[in-house]
Amino acid sequence: MSGFPKDFIWGAACASYQCEGGWDADGKGANIWDDFCHEIEGHHIFDGTSGDTACDSYHRFREDVALMKAHNIRAYRFSVSWARVIPQGTGPVNEAGLAYYDALIDELLANGIEPMVTLYHWDLPSALQDRGGWLNREIVDAFANYAELLAKRFKGRVTKFMTINEPQCIAQLGYGSGEHAPGLKLGEEKVAQVFHHLCLAHSAAYRAIKAACGKDVQVGAVSCGRLCYPQKDTPENREAAYRASFQLMEKNWAFTFSIFLDPLCLRRYDESAPEAVRRFAATIDPADWDLMEKPDFIGINVYQGYMVDESGAPVELYPGFPRTAIKWAVTPKVMHYGPLNVIRRYGLPVYISENGVSCNDRVHLDGKVHDPNRIDFLHRYLLELRKAVDEGADVRGYLHWSFLDNFEWSQGYTERFGLVYVDYRTCERVPKDSARWYAEVSANNGTNL
Repeated sequence: MSGFPKDFIWGAACASYQCEGGWDADGKGANIWDDFCHEIEGHHIFDGTSGDTACDSYHRFREDVALMKAHNIRAYRFSVSWARVIPQGTGPVNEAGLAYYDALIDELLANGIEPMVTLYHWDLPSALQDRGGWLNREIVDAFANYAELLAKRFKGRVTKFMTINEPQCIAQLGYGSGEHAPGLKLGEEKVAQVFHHLCLAHSAAYRAIKAACGKDVQVGAVSCGRLCYPQKDTPENREAAYRASFQLMEKNWAFTFSIFLDPLCLRRYDESAPEAVRRFAATIDPADWDLMEKPDFIGINVYQGYMVDESGAPVELYPGFPRTAIKWAVTPKVMHYGPLNVIRRYGLPVYISENGVSCNDRVHLDGKVHDPNRIDFLHRYLLELRKAVDEGADVRGYLHWSFLDNFEWSQGYTERFGLVYVDYRTCERVPKDSARWYAEVSANNGTNL
């Protein structure tokens, strides 16, 4: 085995609404997750909580960065709260909000940690949602202007931007099923329209960032969705898993990589597109396809995969199949075949921009947090990722989700994904055993796996 490249990035990730808190601090505007959580009669969040305080990283980011440095985190992927820097989504800029991100970036750089900035991780300014949100095409220009602001502000300090995180969740969970903010339950053609506007917004932001920072800055997009792996490692089964990964299945087309990345990279929808997508596609101005910008890299968020047989049919998991605390299947092999298939289809380098596991963590009698299940999970997945690299997959880095335990969207504070335990009563941080284990992996570039 050749192992991970010498310049491989070992990092961690988080998102603004999930960790910052300070929901109305220093001129920040309201966003759709503020509204979603504060809707008293909505009962949207499992434990009735909100991200008002979360991990209080807005006030404790220096403590967090010190913990990152102590645990060999080489890069930190974080998102910017659009409403913190432009409270109404367009118009006047909130200097205090920009100053927070300036200070965070400077602190990271001073500690030898690369900042990787996600522009949009689901927390749309409420004022934009009031005008239709991602259903209103005017949002494309608003997003481009927001991207330009950040690019100019962070120029020379940030070299890797990610425009949009998981459009599948934005579109389907936010506008289709209503499980996430803004909580709408619309038809499939409207969901397809949201995807199209997200593609156009990525593309406009891509151009704005390149214009502001030059060609050397890297601009990617982060996707998620169904990734399949073969039941048997045969050429036929591998091919079947590849096909199944990108097929737009009638009932689950919104949770595929292809619904977002095919328009950007291939300027078309897959031939398997269901009727609702085809009906929407017929309304697209042909000139829109010329506006699509292929990202410089793809961020892959991967937690569980789907086993298929040599015909591409799903293989039913046996009773008692290993699962995480959130009941997602433990399927390490997806980290082997998933990156290979994404790279094959789109011809772009990838980062594992999220991977991790929710465990039932607690502080033990000795004052420490012992999480052997997380260590075992990560060990298995990283061994499979190394196989992909050994087969030639251009994987540039791995970003663990997440650095801190945090607000897990509709699940509230019931799921713990972090390398660092957070006591939400006091916001005290306690590094878990997995944080120390991951520090060793980073220090050794994975040779100790």
